[in-house]
Amino acid sequence: MDKIIFSILVENSSGVLSRVAGLFTRRGYNIDSIAAGVTADPHFTRITVVARGDEIILEQIEKQLNKLEDVVDIKKLMPDNSVCRELVLLKVLCDEQNRQNIISIVDIFRAKIVDVSIESLVIELVGSQSKIDAFLRMLRDVEILELARTGLTGLSRGTFDVKLHDGDGKLVDYVDYDFHKNKPIKR
Repeated sequence: MDKIIFSILVENSSGVLSRVAGLFTRRGYNIDSIAAGVTADPHFTRITVVARGDEIILEQIEKQLNKLEDVVDIKKLMPDNSVCRELVLLKVLCDEQNRQNIISIVDIFRAKIVDVSIESLVIELVGSQSKIDAFLRMLRDVEILELARTGLTGLSRGTFDVKLHDGDGKLVDYVDYDFHKNKPIKR
């Protein structure tokens, strides 16, 4: 089973996340993770979906997503040309005996302790899924009371496939936009 990360630019309208997730449900496809948030342009939301399947299933997912009315653009985020991260918050049980050991592991992974109490710590870590998985393996001897993962989100590297809203309701490629004149370049 291959894993694919889709970065889906959609119109920022009510129900759009439900429609994207519903497409997976109706077709019987599984979502490993899904994350959504408004972009720098409030007209659009970026949804990052991680899915697994064979090549035929993943192609079918992309075709079905392209058919959705709210979908403006879809990118496959490939490891070589994208940056992907996930956030994890976890609450661990600790006492005087294991507190320093936990703090040492937190420091090694460049995580942050965001809350301290007598019996617990809340830790925040941002990184690749493999970094987060390695961090959790290092804490295998620590009792994790609660854990929340955001799911993967990401962007492609560079500017070659960036889309901008031109002010007239149209999306244009970044390379085709004149920022000095605030309008698209005609080619």
